[in-house]
This record gives sequence, C-alpha cells and structure tokens, in this order.
Amino acid sequence: MYSTRASIRLYSAVTRAVQYYNSRAYATNLYSTPATVGASEAEIQSARAYCSKLLQKHQLRSIGHVRTFDTPSYTLQTFIPPSARDAYLAIRAFNVDIARVADSVSNPTVGALRMQFWRDAISKSLAGSPPKEPVGVLLAHALEDLQSRSESGARLNKSWFLRVINTREQYLHNAPYPTLAALETYAENTYSTLLYLTLSALPLTSVAADHLASHIGKAAGIVAVLRGLPLLAFPSPPNHHSNNAAYGGALGTPGAARQGAVTLPLDVMVESGVKEEQVLRQGADAPGVRDAVFTVATRANDHLITAREMLKNLRAGQDVGHEFEHRDEEGHEYTARQSSMGTQAQNEEVDRGFGVLMPAVATSLWLDKLQKVDFDVFKPKLRTREWRLPWKAYWAYSRRKI
Repeated sequence: MYSTRASIRLYSAVTRAVQYYNSRAYATNLYSTPATVGASEAEIQSARAYCSKLLQKHQLRSIGHVRTFDTPSYTLQTFIPPSARDAYLAIRAFNVDIARVADSVSNPTVGALRMQFWRDAISKSLAGSPPKEPVGVLLAHALEDLQSRSESGARLNKSWFLRVINTREQYLHNAPYPTLAALETYAENTYSTLLYLTLSALPLTSVAADHLASHIGKAAGIVAVLRGLPLLAFPSPPNHHSNNAAYGGALGTPGAARQGAVTLPLDVMVESGVKEEQVLRQGADAPGVRDAVFTVATRANDHLITAREMLKNLRAGQDVGHEFEHRDEEGHEYTARQSSMGTQAQNEEVDRGFGVLMPAVATSLWLDKLQKVDFDVFKPKLRTREWRLPWKAYWAYSRRKI
C-alpha cells in the first residue's frame, strides 16, 4: 500500500519539521567541537556514518524472516537534540553490536572473548583513548563534546555500559527467562539503561525522566524479546561459504546449525501449557503459545500505560503516583534539590528529555500490530518497517504525549 520510497519521503519531511522545531527549542545549544584526541575529523565522520548505517542494516535471520537491526532508533534520532546525537548514535550502535555477538558465535569461549573486547573498548573510549573501532571513536568524541558543554562535569556512566554487556552475556546463548519478572529485569538492565545513558548525554539528571525511561525501556525490552522469538525458534542454516559462518565454521562446530530456542518466560509457558518442542515444530499453531504471547505483551503494555499515567499526573500538577523503584541504585543517586523538585520543575525536565522517550511510540505501534494479528508473533508482517512511525512520533513529540 505504501512504498519504501513514500516512507522515505515521509521520514524526510518529518525530519525537516523536527529539525526546525529543535533549531528553535535548542537555539542556545549550537556547538562546534574539536575532534577527539587521537581521532581525525575524517575518522569521526566515518564512525558516525558507520553507526547510522548499522541501525538501518538488514540481515536474513531465518527462512522467510529478514531482520532490521534497529530502524526505529534510526528514525527516532531526529527527536534527539543535535548536541547529543553523536552520543545517541554511538549508544544505539553499541547495543546492536553487543546483540550481534549472539548471532556471530556458537562457541561460549569466543562469545566471552567478544564481550570482554567490548568491556575493554568501553573503558578505553570513556578514558579518551578509544580503539580503532567506529562505536568507540564516536563514543569518545561524544563524551569529549559533552564535557566541553557541561559546567557540572557531566559524564556517561561506565557502569551502565557494563550492565548492558553483562546482561547480554548472561543470555548470550538464549538461556530461558525463569519468570516474567526476570524478563523485566533483563529489559531494565538493557533497554531502560540505554535510555538512561541517552538522558545523561543531554545532559539531564532527573528523577521523573529516569522513572519514565525505566517503564518505557522495560516495555521496549519485552517487545524486543517477543519480536525476536520467531528468529530464535527458527534460525537460518549455517553459511558454508563464509570464513566467519554465523552459526558454525570457524566460530563454532563445523557445519553445525544453531539449535532453535523459545525465549518466553518459563512461568508463563507453564501457566499457558506451552511446550518448547511443540513451538519448534508447529510455530504459531503450538498449543497455548498465543496465550503466552498475550500475557507477556500485556506486561509490556502495562508499563506503557503506567508511563502515560505518570505523565498525565505531572501535567495536572500531581505526584506521579508511585516511587521510582530503582532510586538510589548505582547511577540513580540524586541531590536533595533534584529529589525535592516541584511538579513544574519536573515537567520542564521531562520536556527537555522528551525526545529520549520516543521509543514508547514505536513500542506501542508494534503492540497494536501484534493485537491485530491475534498475538501470532510468527507473522512476517510484524518484522516489517513501520511506515507510520515518523508521523506518529512527530505527533507525539510535538504534543508531548507518548
């Protein structure tokens, strides 16, 4: 119905509108910074291009299923203030590269080495000496810029990057989530943490914005697991013509295909009567699988509803309604002033960081599509590009609604 060319034109139009909006809202934040120490301007531009293209990249993940790495994040970058966009691209590309480790190795030792590479790369990048790796180069440049335009010594929290790496490593070989609560913890430690990092790159330290980001990130993380379910249950065969075979060859058992896995929470599977072997044989026709998907999707939607209620309460000059459960954890230490802000000041902070919260729109659109196909998560249309996202996101951003 809508061609890819039409989608591109729509995205371009929305981008121009938001750029005009941001040019007014962030007129005092125009900047020009020197290249990162050790990296030339050409290297920084190349790193920026790599990170941007990575988010748009397509890959055949299983028969009949094409995976786009993170096109929603590519689309939503236009809602990030220009001064923080390099940090945003680096953070999102970092997430894609970490997630791709599971796709490129089948040997646990190799996987662990790749994750250690990323720990070292993040440490060096945040210390101003990035490896010759695009994400590291752009991240170091973004941090240098952040510190040059911040009077309070703003920084990107190293422990948050390591949290993402450690959590991804824990589920590197598609270990099942014991409970729905464990899946929520995974989402908090990955997708919510990406939002915290982006907020800190503005820079913005806010109880209200972090609280909203926590719920939106949990919803996005749960949806990411649901979206990936068919790709993990029915993985593609090994590539026998590559020196870096995705599921075998040099990085794993020669010629071995990856075993399918069902990543629904075990407690939900038991409650719905779902058996892994039946899902791997029958897909959407397996008994109870749609009920299980419905239960998990409902939890994601609950987090979006909670975020909307919080925002509604703030706009009405009321308390958000409940305490931020991660307050006082590492990275969520707030000053007395930040903790005692009135609703007007909280609203102003949320408005400053509103572009970071836009994944709520992409998550909501996908849940709507899932409901329309009766929670058949195996439908290929659920993995196509969402042409409505640019204008839906612009509508939400301009009205400050999620």
